[in-house]
Amino acid sequence: INGELNVTYKTLGGYVEVDKYRYLYFVIIFIVYILTICSNSTIVSLIWIHQNLHEPMYIFIAALLLNSVLLSTSLYPKLLTDVLSEKQIISYRACLFQWYAYYVLTGSEMPLLAAMAYDRYLSICKPLQYPTIMRKTNISILLVLAWLLPACQITVPVSLSADAKLCNFTIRGLICSSTVFKLHCVRSVVLYVYGLVVLVNILILPVIFILFTYSRIFRICYRSSREVRRKAAQTCLPHLLILTNFTCSMGFDVLLGRLETDFPQTLRLIMTLQLILYSPLFNPNIYGLKVKEIYKHLKRLLCPGKII
Repeated sequence: INGELNVTYKTLGGYVEVDKYRYLYFVIIFIVYILTICSNSTIVSLIWIHQNLHEPMYIFIAALLLNSVLLSTSLYPKLLTDVLSEKQIISYRACLFQWYAYYVLTGSEMPLLAAMAYDRYLSICKPLQYPTIMRKTNISILLVLAWLLPACQITVPVSLSADAKLCNFTIRGLICSSTVFKLHCVRSVVLYVYGLVVLVNILILPVIFILFTYSRIFRICYRSSREVRRKAAQTCLPHLLILTNFTCSMGFDVLLGRLETDFPQTLRLIMTLQLILYSPLFNPNIYGLKVKEIYKHLKRLLCPGKII
């Protein structure tokens, strides 16, 4: 549907045979949405309630899981509406807002993972300095920066895209992401270069920092006792699993927005669902089952009659 900018609608073309699988899509997305909200909120509540979980590592975990709740809430209601609609459309203004929310929230995950890696590095490699460095004030600063930096950086391309002339009205995906650039009549070199800078800031640099800190951790652990290695594995392995999953998902998302090649629609659907459905469910299960102190409280909550 074409018209003035504020009433221009985009067609979402990422669904595979939506007419045939409409209700299957709806049931899957709805169930995953409920499970995502419940599982992430449960872990966050446990960390909030129990005093022994008011430590930096658990606070960062709670922030990461809260981020998943916000991300899911910004995407799922629209997805549920789309699969039940005859036409999957979204206004350009709403598309820009979804794009902004999506990248601010996914962009903040890597800085949060970097803060968690730094926390583990100090705890294992510099235990005497840990209480001095990881004070409440510093934790608050790290949390604010994790959300504020992506929010400020994503504001620029979204603002510049608001007045861009559009020649294409079909988005090859389920949600509005960097593929919005492919709607523009003229590809802006400034936006392209700026996007690369943002990619380096919120994805590549944090990944390099995380890999560096964990290499130092593993080096220290290799020289330490078996008990130190066991403790490090319990706290670091979940972070590395989530880091690997998130980096692969975001890498594919970047490829979709940057490459001119058209990926098969089914592959595009699977990878998009993997990012917006699988990841928010993956995180709380990893932390709930692999982090010992959280698992103990979760087990008491689910099995109140058992003595742990």
